[in-house]
Amino acid sequence: MFTPGERDRVRARLLGLAADDEEVTGAAVTGSLAFAGGGDRWSDIDLVLGVRGVPSTVLARWTGWLYGPEFGALHHWDLQAGATVYRVFLLPGALEADLAFTPEEEFGPRGPQWRTVFGVAGPVPDPEPVDPGTPAGLGWHHVLHAAASIDRGRLWQAEHWIGAVRTQVIALACLRLGHPAAYAKGAHLLPEEVTEPLRATLVRSPEPAELRRALAAAATALGREVDRADPALAQRLWPVLVERGGAAG
Repeated sequence: MFTPGERDRVRARLLGLAADDEEVTGAAVTGSLAFAGGGDRWSDIDLVLGVRGVPSTVLARWTGWLYGPEFGALHHWDLQAGATVYRVFLLPGALEADLAFTPEEEFGPRGPQWRTVFGVAGPVPDPEPVDPGTPAGLGWHHVLHAAASIDRGRLWQAEHWIGAVRTQVIALACLRLGHPAAYAKGAHLLPEEVTEPLRATLVRSPEPAELRRALAAAATALGREVDRADPALAQRLWPVLVERGGAAG
């Protein structure tokens, strides 16, 4: 496991490479370590690089550096967002380095966790409101698929969908209480009155009876959380959650 000192040295070296790269016009630290006192010993490296021209050219060169002897990358994968490519590297010591390559005209924060190191960043955009109807919709969708998976005898698939229902319950609760909803980043801030019922949604074994028990708990938790956000929607959904999910309406 990497140490914070090792992580900071790698980040400093990457920023040094960015400053020396003529095709990199801006660099920023993002994520939990964007500001002094943020993050912890498990936090990874998050950098955004503004690049001149086509990002793929710079991306290829940097990938060669990361796989070279200095950094010794073990693997990477990409996430595309418009013209921006997020290349996520796994480095020795289980250190994750998330490097975003974005056109220089789009170089700017996507949220509050941003510290410009060099270059000119665009303005901070207003946050887009998240519609609770989306996690509610994903929730009932997952309940239906969990129930169908049990009926078909696809027990491990059912386990997957039951966990996915729980994820949407957590997202709804986070939205309601003003916590970060994406990737369960606010889950640790939820009160016990929300999290305690979710213990029953955990699947203990991939057996039909156990899966139906956990699904019923998940469908019930979903219905109650939807009811807090949109009582009229919850009233329409309860019959389906009871019939297919076994919810306690």
